Amino acid sequence: MKQDVLPQDRPAGWFRLAAGTGYAVPIPAGSLRTLATGWLMLALISLILSGVFSVLLVLSRAPYVKDIFPLVDFFHVALVVHVDLSVLVWFLAFAGVFWSLNSTPRWIALGWAALALGIAGTAVMSVAPFIGRGGPIMSNYIPVLDDPVFLAGLAIFAAGFAVLVFRSMAAVPLVGIRIDGAGALRFGLNGSLVSAGVALLAFGWSWLALPVSLDGKAYYELLFWGGGHVIQFTYTLLMFVAWLWLASAIGAPAPLSPRVAVLLFGVGLVSVFLTPVIYLAYDVGSVEHHRLLTWLMQFGGGLAIVPFALAVVLGLAGAPRPDAAQRPLQAALIASILLFGAGGVIGLMIEGSNVKIPAHYHGCIVGITLAFMGVTYHLLPKMGFGAPAGRAAFWQPYVYGAGQLLHIVGLVWSGGYGVQRKVAGAAQALRSTEEVVAMGLMGLGGLIAVVGGLMFLVIVIRAIRRSRRRENGSVD
Repeated sequence: MKQDVLPQDRPAGWFRLAAGTGYAVPIPAGSLRTLATGWLMLALISLILSGVFSVLLVLSRAPYVKDIFPLVDFFHVALVVHVDLSVLVWFLAFAGVFWSLNSTPRWIALGWAALALGIAGTAVMSVAPFIGRGGPIMSNYIPVLDDPVFLAGLAIFAAGFAVLVFRSMAAVPLVGIRIDGAGALRFGLNGSLVSAGVALLAFGWSWLALPVSLDGKAYYELLFWGGGHVIQFTYTLLMFVAWLWLASAIGAPAPLSPRVAVLLFGVGLVSVFLTPVIYLAYDVGSVEHHRLLTWLMQFGGGLAIVPFALAVVLGLAGAPRPDAAQRPLQAALIASILLFGAGGVIGLMIEGSNVKIPAHYHGCIVGITLAFMGVTYHLLPKMGFGAPAGRAAFWQPYVYGAGQLLHIVGLVWSGGYGVQRKVAGAAQALRSTEEVVAMGLMGLGGLIAVVGGLMFLVIVIRAIRRSRRRENGSVD
């Protein structure tokens, strides 16, 4: 590999990737690109469907408005479907995009079977609130409706994800010894596959180990606790890939050599391998099992975050002025780092069970979502669609990010007064003017975020309608 060079127009000591290299995932031609496009469409559809429920969620908790609209009973149902669509389906479908791009044509039929199961499971979960009769159970990581229809849809989607992981592991390309920027991202994607496989193992292990006497929230809480913690490593590793890819795409490559990037990806993955040890050492219903998995994510999951974020920020600080096509990518990258960082800081402030907890994970989840939005903007023209254009594409990440920031600030503020999580309407027991103002800020931020989410969907749909599909050749 060539030695790193110092460009003349940058200060001495500023590190840069060797000329001709960059952090990018090559876009294959033919069936693999079509398969990745299918997963991208599922990811976008999940956002559209979750948006239908997000409006009702915000209205059911905002002061004054909550008293006009009788949405309290529907709040928990809407929350279940919204979370599962906007986090579980959106993130795992986007994982399907990454892993399909980072694969060989081996067993491509299994890839299509996984996508078909994913689509079917999403459809069943989305209609379950209107045809099922089960009550909502607000279990962590994967809330559910205790209803055969919804649970069938969730099981179908889980089967699709399991097939996706198996096929992707069987079809990964070799990284090689001489690692360039693309090879480093491939290593990161392969690491995210490993953590996804361990998460599936944890889900299955918990299911087999749970006592049959448990039911309701206790059952689902324990069922999803282990795998839910481990799957966060997958999300975070995919976000790191997105950060490096976006930074390179806007001419601001992070001051990391590919080998150092591989090392950091490995650091972000290593804690995952402690999961089977925890399962072997402690029963899934024990306090020790619960605490160790929490600490595993808190400490092990954060080891690589600061170095990656610092490297990307340094790259942005020394980046040239982006052109019109790069500005939306830069906006998404900046907003992603800010929101993910805010969520991490809030996590250090959590005491007890109040709305500081959703403020923490909203920040982190939105940070990952913004990274995926930026990658979507970058991928669309490379996958044969039109490029996102206009000022709206530049402002959209900031509108969405600012709305979510106001949302979580309102939650943190109200959490300081002890407002409880997962409640709505009169159950919130807002007693003081400060509590009402804080939750009002939360509601305002949520509405702004909805506008930002709608902007994203409109921009992407317009770009898809301006399809410029190429029949032959690949785009790197």
